[in-house]
Amino acid sequence: SHVHNVFHVSLLRKYMANPSHVLRVEPIQVHEDLSYNEQPVEILDYQEQVLQIKTIPLVKVLWKNHNVEEATWELEDIMRQEYPHLFKYDVWKILRTKFL
Repeated sequence: SHVHNVFHVSLLRKYMANPSHVLRVEPIQVHEDLSYNEQPVEILDYQEQVLQIKTIPLVKVLWKNHNVEEATWELEDIMRQEYPHLFKYDVWKILRTKFL
């Protein structure tokens, strides 16, 4: 905790160019208020939040222009209404009924 996060210049190495390090950037349409619309790519996981009197179904959503680590848990009902194409095959519903 009393250690400074510094390093000596001798630890630096010359960067070796690698084409795999180049990131592909897709243009994002930004609104006048500097916001943009997020678009979901796919459903990664399914989970049920169990409360005292009810169960809330959740889905883990991977968003466009974000990593898997940045995926968020969203309410399944709202995602079904706004993005029905994500539930085309409805794998999570099949898995839920098999294991319940």
